[in-house]
Amino acid sequence: MLDHSSPKENLSVLDSIVIVVGVVVGIGIFRTPSIVASVSDSGAMLILFWCLGGLLSCIGALCYAELTSTYPHSGGDYYFLQKSFGGVFAFLFAWSRMTVIQSGSIAMIAFLIGDYAAEIFSFGTGSNVIYAIATVTTLTAINTLGLKQGKCTQHILVGFILFGILAAIAFSVFLTRPVNDAVVGNMLPTGAALGTAMIFVLLTYGGWNEAAYISAEVHSKRKNMVKVLLYSIMIITVIYLLVNIALLRGLGLTAMAESKAVVADLMESAIGVTGARVITVLILISALSTVNATIITGARTNYALGRDYRLLKFLGNWEHNRHTPMNALLAQGAIATGLILFGAGSRDGFVMMIEYTAPVFWFFFFMVGVSLFVLRYKYPEIERSFSVPFYPVTPILFCMACLYMLYSSLAYTGVGSIVGIIVLLTGIPLLLLHGKQRAATVGIRESIEGGE
Repeated sequence: MLDHSSPKENLSVLDSIVIVVGVVVGIGIFRTPSIVASVSDSGAMLILFWCLGGLLSCIGALCYAELTSTYPHSGGDYYFLQKSFGGVFAFLFAWSRMTVIQSGSIAMIAFLIGDYAAEIFSFGTGSNVIYAIATVTTLTAINTLGLKQGKCTQHILVGFILFGILAAIAFSVFLTRPVNDAVVGNMLPTGAALGTAMIFVLLTYGGWNEAAYISAEVHSKRKNMVKVLLYSIMIITVIYLLVNIALLRGLGLTAMAESKAVVADLMESAIGVTGARVITVLILISALSTVNATIITGARTNYALGRDYRLLKFLGNWEHNRHTPMNALLAQGAIATGLILFGAGSRDGFVMMIEYTAPVFWFFFFMVGVSLFVLRYKYPEIERSFSVPFYPVTPILFCMACLYMLYSSLAYTGVGSIVGIIVLLTGIPLLLLHGKQRAATVGIRESIEGGE
């Protein structure tokens, strides 16, 4: 028998910030600084890119602060889209999140964990795939034990990440000599440099919107969701700026641009080969944090989907003793594992998962921005504990940024994006089948009532 208990307010502001920071401060900051440096004419331009990424993320967070504080719900974006555009559009989003966006993100980071773990200890061909599957299985199992176990794991992992990043920054300041970089250029970027840089900067900042999926479980959510979003973005921006300043100081812009493992190179220059090995372990821990937080938030949408659609009702089981959506977690883990096996057949599973998720993600992210306008129009009388400042300019800027990223994800991806879009469209037959079942149920009910 299904347990239809609702989520309870079991997350403090700190718990929520830890989850959001854990989602965002993952593997990206260890890979993208060198790419951004390669299109920067100067150190000042590099820092400008990362400041701009924080600003755009803050603009998006302000929009989400209004949505999550006014309409707190475990379905997050699914709920906003449902109230704005109706059940059909919301279903397609939730379906894509379960089969493409969230599960694809989990598989993507699991691939990266597998690749790094196989470098440390390989037991033959396919070691990386086995490590990836083991990551998803283990973290899903931990979260099925309960929200307490999941969030405690997240606290520990994020603690390691912040300690490691701060240690790398400290080593750069105290154990390396400042690099007198000969590269001198403009601070203001050209259009091409801006476009290329922001693709990777915003990818690295991505994930803060996951706060929407835990909004129903935050203490005093209508007041505290604003704090969760803005504090998270502030912490993330400060971390990214400090990392890039440390890299510029310890390596210089030229060396950053040429590096394939920029933070590892910084640590090696500070304390030798041991430093590079330490940073590899830190990268693994960061990736584990990202996967764990993504598992926590992703299952909430699957739960909301199961509550609304009979065909997927098994997902709507909320274990009130453990404060977790058990079946939604298991389904998500199974799909992510299937995507790992799918990606294992490609040349680079990590890249394949980026291609698979990006276009679908940015399309629905844009529609969430549009939903802010729709909900204000449809429900003008509802009390809003927080209203986005400078409306409508702020949400317009957010929507424009999403459209730009949608264009980029279609222009610069391969076959993976086509597969992701096809999987999204497979939700349409399911939706039609649900409609037929619902019509049949209504017809039977009317026949019984007529016979009576």
